[in-house]
Amino acid sequence: MERTHIDALRVLIADDHPMFRNGMRALLATVNDIEVVGEVATGEAAIIEAAELQPDVMLMDLQMPGVGGVEATRAILFANPHIRVLIVTMFEDDYSVFTAMRAGARGYVVKGASPDELLRAIRAVGGGEAIFSPAIAVRLMNFFAAPKPAVPAHTFPELSEREREILDLIAQGANNSEIASKLVISPKTVRNHVSNIFSKLQVADRAQAIIRGREAGLG
Repeated sequence: MERTHIDALRVLIADDHPMFRNGMRALLATVNDIEVVGEVATGEAAIIEAAELQPDVMLMDLQMPGVGGVEATRAILFANPHIRVLIVTMFEDDYSVFTAMRAGARGYVVKGASPDELLRAIRAVGGGEAIFSPAIAVRLMNFFAAPKPAVPAHTFPELSEREREILDLIAQGANNSEIASKLVISPKTVRNHVSNIFSKLQVADRAQAIIRGREAGLG
């Protein structure tokens, strides 16, 4: 059943390109089940306006001045877990996709998507689904379905045996609590090991560690 304007999906647009915001606003004005409640050009403004306007769906660019889209997504969902974030960006590399998903985004489409695809993604995320544009979906499937190469004994020689073991579990998608339970060690010990792994591999976060580990055949 199509929404009336009264119960239309309320959308907040966060993107630093005025042309994209104008184009998105014009597209959404052509349908009566989606309503644009605001637009912002920075991550900081996105955080503030999300709390103020309480949209159903947030269209989030990844690269904006100051606070980026990933950090803004994480902050918005920490304070407003009911808001659903749809990433709309030019970037479609593995790192961008995984960091956005880990921050809590519910969907990921590229800016070259067709108007129908964008509308479908907004409605799907607004309805509680997770959705990816076809190109991103293929990347995700290939990433997780690719056969793992044999892991040479010298892989990540800078890591201790325990750190390699933990990195393998991280690459499988395990969180710190699950790792602590599986290895029968304390969560604090896991956190210390994870911090050491990030430092030794020079990765910024868990998503990057997962990619490094899986590329090496772990997970």
